[in-house]
Amino acid sequence: MKVLIADTILPVCSEVLKRAGIEADHRPGITGSDLLAAVADVEGIVVRSDTRITEEVMRRAPRLRVVGRAGAGVDNIDVAAATKRGIVVMNAPGENTISAAEHTLSLMLALARQIPLADRSMKAGRWDRGRILGVELSGKTLGVLGLGKVGREVAARARAFGMEVIGFDPVLSEEVAARLGVALVPIETVYERSDFITLHLPLTDGTRHLIGRDALARCRKGLRILNVARGGIIDEAALCEALRDGHVAGAALDVFENEPPTDSPLLSFDSVILTPHLGASTQEAQEKVAVRIAEQIAAYLKDNLVTNAVNMEGIDPRLLPALQPYRDLCERLGKLLSSLARGPVGEVALEYSGSVQDYPMRPLTASFLKGFLQSKLSDPVNVVNAQILAREAGIRVLEVRAAEPQDFTALITATLRGRDGERSAAGALFGKREPRLVRLDEFHLDALPKGDMLIVSNDDRPGMVGRIGSAIGAASVNIAYLSLGRDRSGGRAIAVFNLDSSVPDDLLREIAAIGGVLWAERVTL
Repeated sequence: MKVLIADTILPVCSEVLKRAGIEADHRPGITGSDLLAAVADVEGIVVRSDTRITEEVMRRAPRLRVVGRAGAGVDNIDVAAATKRGIVVMNAPGENTISAAEHTLSLMLALARQIPLADRSMKAGRWDRGRILGVELSGKTLGVLGLGKVGREVAARARAFGMEVIGFDPVLSEEVAARLGVALVPIETVYERSDFITLHLPLTDGTRHLIGRDALARCRKGLRILNVARGGIIDEAALCEALRDGHVAGAALDVFENEPPTDSPLLSFDSVILTPHLGASTQEAQEKVAVRIAEQIAAYLKDNLVTNAVNMEGIDPRLLPALQPYRDLCERLGKLLSSLARGPVGEVALEYSGSVQDYPMRPLTASFLKGFLQSKLSDPVNVVNAQILAREAGIRVLEVRAAEPQDFTALITATLRGRDGERSAAGALFGKREPRLVRLDEFHLDALPKGDMLIVSNDDRPGMVGRIGSAIGAASVNIAYLSLGRDRSGGRAIAVFNLDSSVPDDLLREIAAIGGVLWAERVTL
C-alpha cells in the first residue's frame, strides 16, 4: 500500500505510516500534471490546506480509498465527489486547540502592554518609556464569543490572570458554562460590559460581519478586540473607523477577510497587532495532526477502521437507499430548529414513530444534530462527531420509539428544551422520498422544508396573509409555495412561505412590524 503526502507535513507522518508497513511518498508542493501522475498508484493521500484534491485528481487515482486532511477543515477536498466514488475523507480536528488558545493569550498580553510598539520604538533607537502606557488584564472583563474547544481554553487561562469572563454561545448550557467559570449572557451584554472581546466562532452567513458598526457602537469606549478564529467575522472597514475615532483602543488579528491583507488600512495602525494566520503554527500542533492523520489512515487501510470521517459512518450498505431520505429529513429539521431556537438548549428529544423504527436511530439522530449544530459551532460538525459535540455543549440527547402515528406511516418529531422554553417540529416523507414539515410547535402544516423560507406567526384575523404577501411582492420576491396553520379560529396562526430568493433585512423588519405579526424568521435549508 502507498500513500502520497502532498503538502509540507512533519516527517513523523511518514514515519508512522512506514511503521505500519505502508509506503509513504512525501512530495511537498506537488501540483498540476505531477500530482495527477503521482496519484496513479496510491491508496491514500495526505494534505494540509495547499493541495486541492478535486474530482479530476480522484479520477486519476483508481486505487484511492482515503484522503486525510492534517487539520480540521476539508475545504480543499471535493467531499461530494469522494463520497460518490466511495473514498473516505478524514480530518484531524481539535489538535490545534491549545496552540490557538495560547496564541490568543499571547496577542491579548501584547495588546494590553503595547509590546510590538515598544519593540519597534527600541529598534528605532528611541526610549519611549513615558509614552507607552499599557493596561493590566487583572480586574478586566473578557467577553468570549463562542465557547467551543478554543474559547474554553482561552477562558480558563484568562481567569488565571484575574479576569472576569463572560461569554455568549448559541448552544452551550448554563450548567456547562458555570463549570467553566464563565457567566453566560446575551451577546448584547458581552458588547456592553467587556474590556476585551475575543472571537471563537465559525464563519457563517449569520456571523459574517457580526462585529460591524452597530456592534462596535454598543461596545464600551476603550474596547480591545481579538480574532484568532475566522476572517470575515469582523467588518474590517467598521473596525478601522472605530480605531480612528478612538472608540476601540486596539485590535489583534490573526485572520483576515482577504489573506494576505496586503492593502489593508489596518497595517497603518500602531494600536493594531497583526499575525499571518499563526493560530495553529506550533511545533506541537503540527506534530499532533501529522501523527493523528497517519494513524487514522493506517487503521483504515489495514483494518478498515474509520475515525473522524466526514463522509462515512457505520451503516449496513443495504439500508442506505431507504435510510437516506430520512437522514435528509432529520438534517433539515435540525437546521430549521437551529434557526428558530432562542437561548441555550439543554435537551434535544427525537421521537421516531411508525415504519421509521425499522431503521437504526443513531444515524438519524446524528443527521439531526449535524443540521442543528453546524451553524453554531466553530468546530467542524459531521455525523461522526455530532453526538460528541452535543454532549460537550451540555446538550442531553434523547431518542424515543413511540406508538404508531395516526396520520402518517412514519413520523419524526424533534423537540428542543431550554431556558427560554420549548420548540418542536415534526416531519414525514411523502412518496417515501419527499420531505415535508407537518407540524411546527402546535401548528399542523404541509410545508416544504427546503430552500429560502420565511416563517411568520401572527394573530388569526382577516387580511393578515394578504398584507404579508403584498410586502413580499412589493420587494420583488416571488412566492413559490405557501402553507398555513392555526391553533383555533381567532387565535394564533402561522404561515410558511417558500420563496425563490432570500428575504432581505429590510423586508424582514417590515414584515415583523406589521400589526398583528408576532414574529418573523427567515430560514435557508
